[in-house]
Amino acid sequence: MAERMIESNRVWLCAESFGEPSASAMLLITGTGASMLWWDEEFCRRLAAGGRFVVRYDHRDTGRSLTYEPGRPGYTGSDLVADAAGLLDALGIAAAHVVGVSSGAAMAQLLALDHPDRVRSLTLVSTSFAVASDRGLPPPVEAFGQFFSSARVDWSDADSVVDYQVAYARMLAGDQRPFDDAGVRALVRRDRNRARDYPALRNHDILPEDDRPHGPVSSITLPTLVIHGTADPLFPIEHGEALADAIPGAQLLRLANAGHGIDRTDWDRVVPAILEHTSRPEPT
Repeated sequence: MAERMIESNRVWLCAESFGEPSASAMLLITGTGASMLWWDEEFCRRLAAGGRFVVRYDHRDTGRSLTYEPGRPGYTGSDLVADAAGLLDALGIAAAHVVGVSSGAAMAQLLALDHPDRVRSLTLVSTSFAVASDRGLPPPVEAFGQFFSSARVDWSDADSVVDYQVAYARMLAGDQRPFDDAGVRALVRRDRNRARDYPALRNHDILPEDDRPHGPVSSITLPTLVIHGTADPLFPIEHGEALADAIPGAQLLRLANAGHGIDRTDWDRVVPAILEHTSRPEPT
């Protein structure tokens, strides 16, 4: 399926799929301000080649999905979770294996808590607890705060925006591995050029929270795989370890020296791990 607009939760989202619709469905959820392009196409195709029907999509205010005026989002974080469930409805998918990264993995946790019948398994990448925890986990590393205190960007200037986004990606990647500046720069340019209103992605940083109650993460009983880099500057490895410990039966895959997200150099470990994790037979 080429990219197409799908009505989900009363809004229009852009989605794309890979693989056969008859295969086991897998929904990929990106993080804050990230369009579906941040799930690399080759990564999606590798998962599809393993017998999965892989769906990636643009959140509201990213890519080609519905956008709102920058600074005035007309929705909450809970709406983004509901969008994921609505996308499954629109595609006729009863339940999917859900793979989320960063805040997308927090959305995946909330989807599992709010709509457990729609989730067959969870894969949580580079994230922390979606529901408040008292585990005393470490804050982001010093470089994270330094970046936001010193970085400057002119959102009306394309080159300034690209430089800022590349610098942000470099910081998130950590300092223990080489950084693919040219590759990330090309991705950011493509993301910006494709977007309906690129500066609207900042709305994700100011979303109002609602007071909807959620059970604790420990109440999740779905098969869960936690994937976490040991050099993640946003959520230090202790976050992944605590999350895997809190969810009954969860498994933890540590990526040595990896930062935030999934680096291409880890695909040969990560793709087989996700395919194995999601290889349970379809329910009858």
